[in-house]
Amino acid sequence: MAAPANSTTFSGDVWAELRLADARDVPHIHRLIHHMAEFELLTDLFAATEELLTSTLFPSPTPPPFTSFTALVLDLSPTPILPDSSSTIASRRLDLSASPLADPEAATFASPRGGGRVTAGFVICFPNYSTFLSKPGLYVEDIFVRAPWRRRGLGRMMLSAVAGRAAELGMGRVEWCVLDWNKNAIDFYEGMGADVLPQWRICRLAGAALDKYKVSQKEAAGGKAAE
Repeated sequence: MAAPANSTTFSGDVWAELRLADARDVPHIHRLIHHMAEFELLTDLFAATEELLTSTLFPSPTPPPFTSFTALVLDLSPTPILPDSSSTIASRRLDLSASPLADPEAATFASPRGGGRVTAGFVICFPNYSTFLSKPGLYVEDIFVRAPWRRRGLGRMMLSAVAGRAAELGMGRVEWCVLDWNKNAIDFYEGMGADVLPQWRICRLAGAALDKYKVSQKEAAGGKAAE
């Protein structure tokens, strides 16, 4: 099947860089989150805005990486990328000589770093804490690669980089969730050495269920003041 007319084809050597995101990346992060919601059949839960992403992920001053909410983006470039010690987390070269890759959204996801780069994925993680280990860890909220760039080892590169940084920081573990129907992802994570824990369940308060506690707290405070 021919590639779409507006598609960009990558062939030969392509360079991948996982780097720290900044506020310029917010439009792409927002689009990628929506792509992920579509893939996970969860668009009914999608309420993210670029404004909220900017204010929560990139406050001023911005905390050091991996000490608070940390956003990483994956860029692909047809020319070599010189690692930047202040932002590059991981990098590698892909050889697409035998299997050129058509990216129909290359123009939409043109990286703000320029140079013909395209943004192909993202990771968002933040610290958590294990009382059993008495150590901090990293929780991976999202890890996502756009469809044309999957099965190229990029997801492994991204997760390995996060795990490596956690190990370097002396953290106890890295955790994340996976949908029970996503067998490809489960197999991938187990192949990386992760334990999938079926005995645990996610408990969540959100929306109106969470907001009612705000009201309860105000009422409790008002009752104490009246005593």
